[in-house]
Amino acid sequence: MSTIYKNTTLGIIGGGQLGRMLIQAAIDLNIDVHVLDPDASAPCRDIATKFTQGSLTDASTVYKFGRSCDVVTIEIENVSTEALQKLQDDGITVYPEPSVIALIQDKREQKKFYKKHDIPTAPFVLTDQQSDLEQHQEMFPAVQKLGRAGYDGRGVQKIQSAEDIAKGFDQPGLLEKLIDFEKELAVIVARNSSGEIETFPVTEMVFHPEHNLVEYLFAPADISAETEQKATNLAKKVIEELNMTGLLAVEMFLTRDGEILVNEVAPRPHNSGHQTIEANMVSQYAQHLRAILDLPLGATDTLIPAAMVNLLGEDSYTGDAQYHGLDKVLAVDGVNVHLYGKKLTKPFRKMGHVTILDQNLDRLKEKVQFVKNHLKVIA
Repeated sequence: MSTIYKNTTLGIIGGGQLGRMLIQAAIDLNIDVHVLDPDASAPCRDIATKFTQGSLTDASTVYKFGRSCDVVTIEIENVSTEALQKLQDDGITVYPEPSVIALIQDKREQKKFYKKHDIPTAPFVLTDQQSDLEQHQEMFPAVQKLGRAGYDGRGVQKIQSAEDIAKGFDQPGLLEKLIDFEKELAVIVARNSSGEIETFPVTEMVFHPEHNLVEYLFAPADISAETEQKATNLAKKVIEELNMTGLLAVEMFLTRDGEILVNEVAPRPHNSGHQTIEANMVSQYAQHLRAILDLPLGATDTLIPAAMVNLLGEDSYTGDAQYHGLDKVLAVDGVNVHLYGKKLTKPFRKMGHVTILDQNLDRLKEKVQFVKNHLKVIA
């Protein structure tokens, strides 16, 4: 195992809420954290050891930033992999590996990777332009995804029938068969450079019906032991085939006939792991640090069942954020509120999350609804 964490400067490309929570974990290891983000008021700005404002996709900016660091990682995929590769070539430790980030940046490449390595996924075809949809109507109903630049539900749309072809993306992407799934699951898996692998218990995600982002989740998922094992093994297979170092979130479909299909992956801490801060023996953020510093990975056992509710900006409100109902939800046992330090709210922007702990699943569900109904972000 490495001793690189001693007197280490960690560079994080991206200064959003994931970086913020990663800094909170890094403080416990006395790690100096430098952050690069284009937003002068990014959530990481006031808690990073050093904050640099600049583009994440400009190669010279990312390279110059990374040169002052011992280890560089990401909290968002939309970064200059050219710069990260150059840093790695210069001897800077970069995890996850630039080649892995580059592959995951393009959903088309992700899908081809799954097919090549016999990783089960939804049937798909690649498309280059809107008119290609007419040649693949046998796929309908389907989901069309942009190859690049899709994030938090953007760049994804349903194509139910030929009548929807006109709204199709006129850019390179893919068309995948709409899966009749029973549940959407996620497994967060970590791998350090020594090859040690640990997985967190499977979580069950519930997505917003319109905006294609996680509204809330339950952990661990209410699934059979057999399904749990299948999902866990599949997540391990993905990170091993990628030969990746760091933390990988693997989103999956559980079909109605019990099959598990990989949907997408994210090579960083993820929305599906926020609850691990309170609910597991090690958090996803501490685990990511352990992985990229080649430290022993932590035990991921669940300490108590949990739910996580994303705190989204209310529809029709844009402006300085105000949090209504905070006192009400904090009066509920087992409720933990995490605000992201974003000054500006806008419709459906992620402004925070709430972790809810309870041994009883029915009570967890009741508390989820209470939080959703009473804690609001307005302007």
